[in-house]
Amino acid sequence: MAAPSKPHQPDGTSSGWNPRLALLVAATFFMEFLDGTVLTTAIPSIAADFAIPAADVNITMTAYLLTVAVGIPISGWLAERFGARRIFCAAIAVFTLASLACALSQDLATLTLSRIAQGAGGAMMVPVGTLVVLRGTPKSELLRATAFLVWPGLLAPVLAPLVGGALTTYLSWHWIFLVNIPLGAAAFAAALRLVPVTPGDPGRRLDWTGMALTTVGVGALVAGLELASSHPELPWAGISALAGAVALTAAVLWMRRAPHPLFNLQVFHARTFRAMATGGFVYRVTISSVPFLLPLMFQTGFGWSPLQAGAMVAAVFVGNIGIKPATTPLIRKFGFKAMLVFASVASAITFAACAFLTPETPEALMFVLLVCSGAFRSIGFSAYASVQYADIPPAQLTSANTVSATIVQLGTGSGIALAALLIRTFNGPVLVPQDPARPFRGAFLAMAVLMLASTADSLLLPRHAGAAVSQRGHGQDQSTKPGTTADGDTQPGTSCTTTMSTPAQAGTTQPAVSPPAPEPGEVPLPPRPAEGRAPRR
Repeated sequence: MAAPSKPHQPDGTSSGWNPRLALLVAATFFMEFLDGTVLTTAIPSIAADFAIPAADVNITMTAYLLTVAVGIPISGWLAERFGARRIFCAAIAVFTLASLACALSQDLATLTLSRIAQGAGGAMMVPVGTLVVLRGTPKSELLRATAFLVWPGLLAPVLAPLVGGALTTYLSWHWIFLVNIPLGAAAFAAALRLVPVTPGDPGRRLDWTGMALTTVGVGALVAGLELASSHPELPWAGISALAGAVALTAAVLWMRRAPHPLFNLQVFHARTFRAMATGGFVYRVTISSVPFLLPLMFQTGFGWSPLQAGAMVAAVFVGNIGIKPATTPLIRKFGFKAMLVFASVASAITFAACAFLTPETPEALMFVLLVCSGAFRSIGFSAYASVQYADIPPAQLTSANTVSATIVQLGTGSGIALAALLIRTFNGPVLVPQDPARPFRGAFLAMAVLMLASTADSLLLPRHAGAAVSQRGHGQDQSTKPGTTADGDTQPGTSCTTTMSTPAQAGTTQPAVSPPAPEPGEVPLPPRPAEGRAPRR
């Protein structure tokens, strides 16, 4: 029986898979993700109440997204310094109280400041909540855990137009924020009961230089992306993005030699984690553009009503949910590499197919196409969310989680900015007269080509990448040397928690976590002299 190793567990988190905790964290994520985009449909109503131009209300969305982006990098240090449980509960409280302040706002300045406070709470909820779940999850259960954590990012962008439109139409824009009050109160009470006690490390130092460079870099980059999508005619978008890239480069150079860096950049030594930052980044950029492009194409290009467009986009939601029960079995059967390649190629095909939709296309056919697109989207999201932690040792989990959350935030913003830029680009020369959907067709084709870059990166993954998580086949290539991972890196550990084998197991072939039953049609695993890694003492 595997037992937690006390010396390697300074935060006091107990190991063990807790679905209720994962569901709680996923619910808080959904609130944070939804509030990032739900305000779009309420902008005209807010502008009318405040007697200001609708364009001025965009500052509330930009302030929220910018605060979330710049707050994520320091969240990992806060969790280590004060304890993940304390920070997670504080984040829920801040987010909930800020939502109440947003609903009570009487002018744009108050609403903007309240949105900044709401973004600060959201910035802590996402990475710290993920850390709380991952620390108590052995690698054999990581696929199940990430299945819970992935769905908010999949569903929130799709449901935001429907939720925002319904609340604004039948109640008022204030209810977009008021619904967070009972949800936040329930989440806070549940967090006090479910999240393990984490005392923190009072002696942990903060890398002030690294934090400043990272905050400036991420903030400038996100601001540049927002300007590129809203005001592409101004030069400030390029200037801001360039300044952000320079600051992030300086942050990387600093943290490579800093005695106590904000992030441990050794996480990039793991090929499976690098996949998230390369092909995974491209995948998220392209996928994030779909909830932005589809409603605009249906309304502007096809002349549909917002309700009709929102109902059709909901087909993506159906695909996300419908494939979810099969995602984990598929990854266990075929492995991460095969499923990442499949998800990216299939997504590219659906993007190309969207480019050829017309107002005369049967709506049933459109619905089926978007259901398939949502299913492929879900498979890729789940695979990247799980494989990135496959070879991360417990000591580097906080850094890996925070870096991943930052890259995800940048990828989402980049997808929307790139989609807006492509629409304007293809809106220039007239190739097909009297076709209002022409810019969107070009954007979808460009996104399909870009998605193939993610496919190329996935093809370069080792055959057994992430085998410790997927538990596929023998888990490791027979040629893998003891003490190394499938991609040749030094084996850092066998679980996301600090679960260790007992002395009685050190010389046996029994793994610390029992492998799952074989899938139908698979041959049961025979006993082997080693699991592809050196026995731990």
